[in-house]
Amino acid sequence: MNKQEVYNEFIPKERDLQQVAGMVIESPELLKYLISGINETDPRIKYGCNNTLLILSKSKPEIIYPHFDVFKNYLKSENKFIKWSAILIIANLTMCDDKKMFDEIFNSYFSEIKGPVMITAANIIKGAAVIARAKPYLTEKITKELFKVKNAKYQTGECLNIVIGHTISSFDKFFGQIKDQDEVLYFVRISIYNRRKPTRNKAEKFINKWDKSV
Repeated sequence: MNKQEVYNEFIPKERDLQQVAGMVIESPELLKYLISGINETDPRIKYGCNNTLLILSKSKPEIIYPHFDVFKNYLKSENKFIKWSAILIIANLTMCDDKKMFDEIFNSYFSEIKGPVMITAANIIKGAAVIARAKPYLTEKITKELFKVKNAKYQTGECLNIVIGHTISSFDKFFGQIKDQDEVLYFVRISIYNRRKPTRNKAEKFINKWDKSV
């Protein structure tokens, strides 16, 4: 079969991408088609491959890990959907990053947390919790990066309120690892008065869960 025939067989419109991911786990030689498929012009193929790789990075990161550099390069992609997926895929790959490849791109990974694109920052923040759990020795550095949202500038003030909510959710996932918990608690306490209700709710739940003085 030629490449197009492979994609027609591999990612037909009606196929559940979880099934595709399962096929790749059973036959890892198919992975190369997912990797190259991101560069296809057909949206079905491009995003089908991209989204399947995201699924695999969660369930079987070790088979994606040899292609770490591919996703590192996509962090600078002009295609926002590919970029946002790369942010999350790289976070998942830290679960098996025995070569510490993420450590080498730490600053680059977190470089857009202060804006200007809210969704980019939100994905970085979501990835931060995964990375902190996979690499506990980076906890304090990651915490400092998350605090940069205090001075962030996104498209609107409401975008900032949304990102603060994501930051609280991220802290909740690795709070027990953080040494200077008081600083995090202060950040969350003042968010109880945030103008955005979902962010206020996240802050209140966080304080009820973690603040022993309450």
